[in-house]
Amino acid sequence: MTKVRIDGSLGEGGGQVLRTSVALSALSKKPIEIFNIRAKRPNPGLRAQHMTGINALAEIAGAKVSGLHVGSTTVIFEPTGLRGGRYKFNVGTAGAITLVLQTIMPAAPFSPEKMELEISGGTDVAWSPPIDYFLHVVLSNLSLMGYKAEIKIERRGHYPKGGGLVKVFIMPVKKLRAVRLLEKGDVRVIEGVSHAVNLPAHVAERQAKSAESILRKAGYDTEIRHESLREEGLGPGSGIVLWARTEAGSVIGADSLGEKGKPAEKVGEEAASKILEELESGAPIDRHMGDMMVPFIAVAEGRSEIKISKLTMHFLTNIMVTEKILEVKFQVEGQEGETGVVRVDGLGLENPYV
Repeated sequence: MTKVRIDGSLGEGGGQVLRTSVALSALSKKPIEIFNIRAKRPNPGLRAQHMTGINALAEIAGAKVSGLHVGSTTVIFEPTGLRGGRYKFNVGTAGAITLVLQTIMPAAPFSPEKMELEISGGTDVAWSPPIDYFLHVVLSNLSLMGYKAEIKIERRGHYPKGGGLVKVFIMPVKKLRAVRLLEKGDVRVIEGVSHAVNLPAHVAERQAKSAESILRKAGYDTEIRHESLREEGLGPGSGIVLWARTEAGSVIGADSLGEKGKPAEKVGEEAASKILEELESGAPIDRHMGDMMVPFIAVAEGRSEIKISKLTMHFLTNIMVTEKILEVKFQVEGQEGETGVVRVDGLGLENPYV
């Protein structure tokens, strides 16, 4: 089979091109060659955390991979077929567990049997979605399409030590179904979780109270739980994730991460401001979820129509890659940086084993 060639400098030109490309290769069984990897980054080529995601997917997809080394700007990925079962992956230090999940999740439900993943690394890491966002926002929205998965957070891990541990269970499905999400409707309650690891107990509480104060002033009821944890051998860290269930059935999310010298009140304030901005757009899907839904709606059965709070370069990049590999055509209304609508007639990909 002829390889599909993907220019890694497409769109945002970062790791997202790589993750989406290998995910869709495993899903479609089309061999791919990705060149100019991370060409628009200050340190081009593969980093260790990218290699973990590719290695993980290669094991699941029975893929032959070449060019897999730190600094490599070209990778060839040749899958043979998806396999279920149990897998263990270590991202190393505080590499983001959720970025590995982004790589695996589009293909996983089309495997012959249930997939059980045990992934260690960073659960709450800068420049990547926190694990609570995946648990409460990503899985909830994908469930509207018939996606069936569970996430269990066994241990949290922050930069620079990592050490977090997450267990993920993904069930095979016959097909994913299209979704129509154009209006969010009413939102009455905003939920959340505020956590602190190896820090004073009041840190998580202060993050939560700061967010609650802002959200209540905006007219929302809130239910934010806070947890303070002690974990031997792990570095300190904190964060907060908020989510709102819409009348449309979708879930909108936002988050903020603690860092040295940043007051707990500021962390809570950032997350609250972000989710209020998402809600004010009127869209039932937030900007980060919009990025992630692209591969799933491309393979679902039927026509999906989704309004997204803000069209990002990540979103537009995912569309470019998905159109090239799966040969589908998206219609996008709106410009980058604006609220917009995406439509696509999905391929209706079928799992032959279910």
